Amino acid sequence: MNGAGEQVVLVDEKGGAVGAALKSEVHHDATPLHLAFSCYVFDASGALLVTRRAESKLTWPGVWTNSVCGHPGPGEAIEQAVHRRARDELGISLSGLRLILPAFRYRAQMVSGMVENELCPVFAAGTTDEVAASASEVAEAYWVPWAQFRSDVLAGRRSVSPWCVEQVRELAQWPDDPAQWGAVDRRSLPQAARPVGG
Repeated sequence: MNGAGEQVVLVDEKGGAVGAALKSEVHHDATPLHLAFSCYVFDASGALLVTRRAESKLTWPGVWTNSVCGHPGPGEAIEQAVHRRARDELGISLSGLRLILPAFRYRAQMVSGMVENELCPVFAAGTTDEVAASASEVAEAYWVPWAQFRSDVLAGRRSVSPWCVEQVRELAQWPDDPAQWGAVDRRSLPQAARPVGG
């Protein structure tokens, strides 16, 4: 699933799958709406793993963001994709993976004109593993207390990716302790994130 042959799922305005395209070719100044995910990974103390995207990334290189992001492949359950990318990008296994924002969607444009246009369900999870980030994906990573991160982002004191800003605004309505964030029923996911039999 990695590399030049990786495909993303194209979706319509109702969240249904309408095809697939190569990840390497789908991002440009008129990027079609496609399926993605974000995940916020916490340690036992409730600290959030914050990452800086590798400078080689096509979109938002070198930008700080939430723990891990990615794209499910055609026919891949979105939860499976979250676990896959956590292993590939951060070298960690996840526990207690739960859906928290099933219908999150955003569109953002870089100064270069490159557009990101994603239907991007958001998850939370825990880990007890030591981070061993892939240099091709993650330039830096560190842990920060969730309340501090949330406050800094909301106040504009911390520069993060545009999707992370929007997600934190929504997550600010959730309990202060991420361990208290309950799971949303996966049936609320967009159809494209629920493959047949998934």
